[in-house]
Amino acid sequence: MKLFRLLSARFVFFWVGVCVGPQVGSQPLHAQGGAIPQETREATQRLVDAALQNPVAWNRLAELVDAFGPRFSGTESLEESLDWILQKMSEDGLENVREEPVMVPRWVRGRESVEMVLPRRESLAVLGLGGSVGTEPEGVRAQVLVVESFRELEERAGEAAGKIVLFNVPFTSYGATVQYRSRGAVAAAQAGAVASLIRSVTPFSMNSPHTGGMNYQEGVPQIPHAAITVEDASMLHRMQRRGERVEVVLKMEARNEGMVPSRNVMAEIVGREFPDEIVVLGGHSDSWDVGQGAMDDAGGVVAAWEAVRLMKELGLRPRRTVRVVGWTAEEVGIFGGQAYAEAPGRAQETHVLGIESDGGVFSPLGFGFTGSDEAFAIVSEVGKLLESIGAGDITRGGGGADIGPMMQRGMPGMGLTVDPTEYFWYHHTEADTLDKLDPDEVARCVAAMAVMAYVIADLPEPLPRE
Repeated sequence: MKLFRLLSARFVFFWVGVCVGPQVGSQPLHAQGGAIPQETREATQRLVDAALQNPVAWNRLAELVDAFGPRFSGTESLEESLDWILQKMSEDGLENVREEPVMVPRWVRGRESVEMVLPRRESLAVLGLGGSVGTEPEGVRAQVLVVESFRELEERAGEAAGKIVLFNVPFTSYGATVQYRSRGAVAAAQAGAVASLIRSVTPFSMNSPHTGGMNYQEGVPQIPHAAITVEDASMLHRMQRRGERVEVVLKMEARNEGMVPSRNVMAEIVGREFPDEIVVLGGHSDSWDVGQGAMDDAGGVVAAWEAVRLMKELGLRPRRTVRVVGWTAEEVGIFGGQAYAEAPGRAQETHVLGIESDGGVFSPLGFGFTGSDEAFAIVSEVGKLLESIGAGDITRGGGGADIGPMMQRGMPGMGLTVDPTEYFWYHHTEADTLDKLDPDEVARCVAAMAVMAYVIADLPEPLPRE
């Protein structure tokens, strides 16, 4: 089964930085060089002012997550939220409001539990990992073997047969540590384990397990795979080091129910001169089945949507088309992003730039960009227009999971870079809720995306490719 195979690449384009920009305020915007027409620069000031003064984004984000809660692939709550987005986009007066069909996986969590039975009894907090198989109704009872790396498991493979392997791997970076979530079940099964657990992929915990996608490998037995908390993983490891026998009973009703229909949703402001040249921006509409998915990634969708809505409200129609997209089923394998790239007629469009927000709508720092040297110089100039809101840092390398398939086809791409301090505290947990986000920071994310998208769409010449 490969439905969740792309998740480990999800944050390839996520950059860490420290916000050092000047104080937020409605200050005049300046840029050096001649690539950006004066009237375009003036329009960006209007976009920033409107974003900082208008509560639409925050109110919409609150309504979306409060009304529909988690929006997991294959669920009614996701599809109902997409209907709501389409309705609101139409009410905004955006153009070409539509949906494009996507087939997505439906994985059902069901009831789940982990109970430690030796050396004493205690129920442990747990979240099954997306795509995992379940257990038999009576569960799996086995001794736990705690390891700190794949290498240690290889060295101790002779001890793993018939046991539940627990990967107690401290968080170093998302890219490094998430491998134990995505590949842990395969490695444990190859060593003969009957199930596998991971320490949740997070640098900070308040006894909160983190879910996420995982993979199986053809020819390797499929065993149940789940996440426990940092605290409990550390406790079980201490017990093992003291020579105590640790046994747990793992029960999971998880099951895969095949593919079901969903859709990408989108709307536009059609370009006044080059309507078939596209600047696309957005995030993914789906979330995991826990929390509200407020920062991951309802905030990204709403910020991009509001950026386009403000252009409409202010009467700004750039030379090229600006398209906002809510991609579906990113969490379970980038199905929406792939379907977007392969949609009928897409090859006839010229995508000038893709912009994605999927790192939380915290305080914006700037953008990471992937494209030609000449294009990088231009977007760096646009970044200077964002210095007044602390979002002017343009760095090399950037993009996002959903725009990845289009970037593979040659589209330049960029990802909104935000203060990363708290993102992985709440990532894929019950705590991904609206209260973790600040209205002012959301507004500045809107402003940053609006300015970048509008300027690139309004340039006299398209952004140069490689």
